[in-house]
Amino acid sequence: MKSESKYIFSKGDFTRSDFSIKFKNESGNFYLPIEKVKELYCFNDVTISTKLLDILATAGIIVHFFNYYGNYIGTFYPKENLISGRLIVKQVETFQNYRIEIAKAFVKGIAQNIKSILYHYYRHGVKEIKPVIDFCNKDVEKLLSKAKDIKQVLSVEGKIWAEFYDSFKFFLPEDFIINKRVKRPPDNPMNALISFGNTLLYTKTISEIYNTHLDQSISFLHEPSEARFSLSLDLSEVFKPVVVYKTIFDLVNNKKIKVEKHFNAKLNYSLLNDEGKKIFISAFEDRLNQTFEHPVLKRKITYKHAIRLDGYKLIKFITEGKEFIPFDIEKKK
Repeated sequence: MKSESKYIFSKGDFTRSDFSIKFKNESGNFYLPIEKVKELYCFNDVTISTKLLDILATAGIIVHFFNYYGNYIGTFYPKENLISGRLIVKQVETFQNYRIEIAKAFVKGIAQNIKSILYHYYRHGVKEIKPVIDFCNKDVEKLLSKAKDIKQVLSVEGKIWAEFYDSFKFFLPEDFIINKRVKRPPDNPMNALISFGNTLLYTKTISEIYNTHLDQSISFLHEPSEARFSLSLDLSEVFKPVVVYKTIFDLVNNKKIKVEKHFNAKLNYSLLNDEGKKIFISAFEDRLNQTFEHPVLKRKITYKHAIRLDGYKLIKFITEGKEFIPFDIEKKK
């Protein structure tokens, strides 16, 4: 499946050329037909003409911007064409009345998918991770049943991720073991991979929510924020084990990403170089666009589409009270 996401790593200028996006850099002119692009990812300094912004907005094309370190800066987000005042009102009411319930559902989903990803290694002889699998399978439910407020729910989520990170030492090469999760800035190769992958997934989720009637700023697990699309943080959490970590584990264990070759030595190997980013993005896109049979829809969908379906599930809860159960990699729905 050909990706509709285009990644730009060089400096240059974006302009409009008839019905194409024209990108000019030191190597020459490159043309991207409007109908074949849904997202642009810019990892270097670029300029964009207002005429191009007009056609990008009309075509519903989203542009994500990152700085030199691969950190997310922001998004050009076309005017929303799927606006529902009634849904926004009900989304706010749901936040006020059912926030804890939905937040717990997200955390259960994280634990379930982490358990499923780790079970692959357990079946292949890594017996040391059995306690983490058991924790996700049994203890998380008990801990969440006792959680009375959002802080306690977040505490359970934190324990899940901590147990998960601690299991890495049993099935990853020594170069990619982490003592703790460090985000800004990452302090070692594994933290760099996690931060980069999580950021890519976050922006993908922004794009998928854009195609629903949900309001990006009204979240449930994360605190609603004026400075970010916090609902995208919620929906992306469940897919991190499925998409981001599965990509990382495959690249690292198959030696497609190497510390000495694909990280910046001047920054203590805590930042992917351009070659490393391209390798990661290619594997990430392959994983995101991998298809599987959906047991309810009775057709093949991608993991990327599954993110949008979780948005629809949330809408069903908000509008109809139907139980919200996030994507489960084991059940494929």
